[in-house]
Amino acid sequence: MSLKKRYKETIQPKLLKDLSLSNIHQVPKVLKVTVNRGLGEAAQNAKSLEASMNEMATITGQKVLVTRAKKAIAGFKIRQGMPIGCSVTLRGERMYAFLERLINLALPRIRDFRGVSPKSFDGRGNYTLGVREQLIFPEISFDKIEAIRGMDITIVTSAGSDEEGRALLSELGMPFRSN
Repeated sequence: MSLKKRYKETIQPKLLKDLSLSNIHQVPKVLKVTVNRGLGEAAQNAKSLEASMNEMATITGQKVLVTRAKKAIAGFKIRQGMPIGCSVTLRGERMYAFLERLINLALPRIRDFRGVSPKSFDGRGNYTLGVREQLIFPEISFDKIEAIRGMDITIVTSAGSDEEGRALLSELGMPFRSN
C-alpha cells in the first residue's frame, strides 16, 4: 500500500482520535518536502554543481533549482548572483514517493543508525533532517559520484505544534530515536 493511501485510510483516522480533534481537516498532513544542498565550492568549480544537480534529480525524480547568492561575501569569495547550491521542492505524489523511499530504504542504510533525532522540530511542527552522504539512496551508485556530499531534507507539515508533527511523522514510519 502506498504511503498516501495508508495516510488517508489508517493514519488520518488514528490521528483524529489520538490528538482528540473534532474535524478531519484539523489532522496534520505533510504539505511539502524540500531537499537542499549548499555547495560552497560551486563558485569555483562548476562541475561539482552539475554533478550535484544530476544526483539530486536522480534521487527526487524532479528538476533541480540552482540557488544563487543574495549578496556578496568577500570572506568566502562570493559575489552576488553566484551559484552556491541547489534545491528541490516536492509536493503531491512525488513527495509521498520520496518520503516512502527515505523512511523505508535510505534511513536504514545509514551506518550505525539508531533513529533520527526527535529534537529537530522548529516549533511549528516542521522537521529538518541532515543527511551526511548521498550514498544512502539506492539510486546513487558509488562508482558514479565524485565526492561525498550531504543534504538537508525539510518536511513541512500543517501541524500546529511539535507534538502534532511528531505524532504525524511517527505514524508515517519515521524512526525517531528514544532518548
